[in-house]
Amino acid sequence: METIFVLLPLALLIAAIAVGLFIWAAQTGQFDDLDTPAVRILFDDDEPQPRTGRDSPAPVRRSVGRPDEASANDAKAETRRVLR
Repeated sequence: METIFVLLPLALLIAAIAVGLFIWAAQTGQFDDLDTPAVRILFDDDEPQPRTGRDSPAPVRRSVGRPDEASANDAKAETRRVLR
């Protein structure tokens, strides 16, 4: 009998907290749109997200020569390709 005096108010307190959380969620719009999040996975993103972390590709190594030398050689090769 003594446990009922502890458990009954405790159960009422938990129920009141649950009802209060439900009312708060309903008033702040938590239940407004239940369909869009489920369908959002079906559509592609407009722009690809940048890759970071472990799945990012290894950095590209450039030639050992000076940067202006490498770009001049690339420009000459491109000019030869265009002229042919």
